[in-house]
Amino acid sequence: MELTLSETQFNLVYNSFSFVIASMGAALLYFLLVRSRVAPQHRMAVTLSSLVVGIALYHYIRIFGSWNDAFTFTNGEYVQDGTPFNEGYRYVDWLLTVPLLLAELVIVLKLAKKTTNSLLVRLTIAAVAMIALGYPGEIAAADDSARTIWGIASTIPFLYILYVLFVELGKSVQRQSGGVKTLLDALRYVILATWGVYPIAYMLPSLIDNQANAEVARQVMYSLGDVLAKPLFGLLVLAIALAKSREDGYVEPGSTASASDDVSELAEA
Repeated sequence: MELTLSETQFNLVYNSFSFVIASMGAALLYFLLVRSRVAPQHRMAVTLSSLVVGIALYHYIRIFGSWNDAFTFTNGEYVQDGTPFNEGYRYVDWLLTVPLLLAELVIVLKLAKKTTNSLLVRLTIAAVAMIALGYPGEIAAADDSARTIWGIASTIPFLYILYVLFVELGKSVQRQSGGVKTLLDALRYVILATWGVYPIAYMLPSLIDNQANAEVARQVMYSLGDVLAKPLFGLLVLAIALAKSREDGYVEPGSTASASDDVSELAEA
């Protein structure tokens, strides 16, 4: 796909990638610093949050570089000079991070081992299928019917994931304490709201006639979705882990502050 972008259009995408890199880096540092404040039995979820933003940080650095390499500034415009923008970096990132995001939610619930293993296997398979089925449509031409066909195919495992989160996990969520239940409900609705950004961005090349505007809007929306779905999601997982640590009476060794203080600070932030 050859594009010619105005300076404003190019910089909008450029700056959105820069914002994501900063967000992922800050989230990674924060999760690593506060991990010790979580009781050992709840730390795995925070570790997964760190992995998610760390993987995303790496891939967005690659995406950022690929975007720069794909365009040359000529006569006041950015022209794609034949070096393709590598959309594959984003899909490899999702292929790794989406299953981990779902694993965070399951692990922080602390369900029975058999139930946890079953959920992890099924959600991982559905997540991989969702990403793998979406990629062929992503690289198809905007006016190619393959884009719509693969998009619909990718939606099927997405709907299955929502079914598991809102139906199968419903009883498990209801059994949690009041504060944890509120956070878990928020976490599930964050998935619903933020993941809803992706199919909209996916279809923009087919909905917007101007190719340059469609590409810019798509990249910016994907970037916004990733910030909401990863650092924000991780903060909610951390809040749940801290709340559970508080219920367990955990106090970080060498500290007089309890996990309840950390939950309050996180809520205020």
